[in-house]
Amino acid sequence: MQIANESEMIALGRSLAKQLNPPAVFELIGDVGTGKTTFTRGLAEGLGVSEPVTSPSFTISKRYDFQTPGGTNGELVHYDFYRLDDPGLMRDELAEALSQPNSVIVVEWGGDVADLLPETKLQLNLSLNPDDSRTISFNDNAKFMENL
Repeated sequence: MQIANESEMIALGRSLAKQLNPPAVFELIGDVGTGKTTFTRGLAEGLGVSEPVTSPSFTISKRYDFQTPGGTNGELVHYDFYRLDDPGLMRDELAEALSQPNSVIVVEWGGDVADLLPETKLQLNLSLNPDDSRTISFNDNAKFMENL
């Protein structure tokens, strides 16, 4: 899939959020500047998160509340393991978040915690093109995304 600009990346996240039934896990793979946090902002908007979504690069994780379609409380948890040589206690926090039934988990730079992520995760591989557009490919769990 080709994404031309930031607004298209946000629209992709919004569209995908409308199709989710928590729990859901996303693994975002891509270099710095490929749009991982921008995608997450769109996902949050689509879930109904009202507060601004920013990169968790320095805090490692950020949590945002939303209402599920069934009216129960949900939580978007956004992780960025880029700055950690060893995830340590953050592994435990991630494992706990993964066990919550109304959670949507987004993991950036998750190589050291990949063994915790469920096989049902939606994996997005993002790459930057020379014209500043992005190419996104999805794992087999995201086949329905081809219609977005």
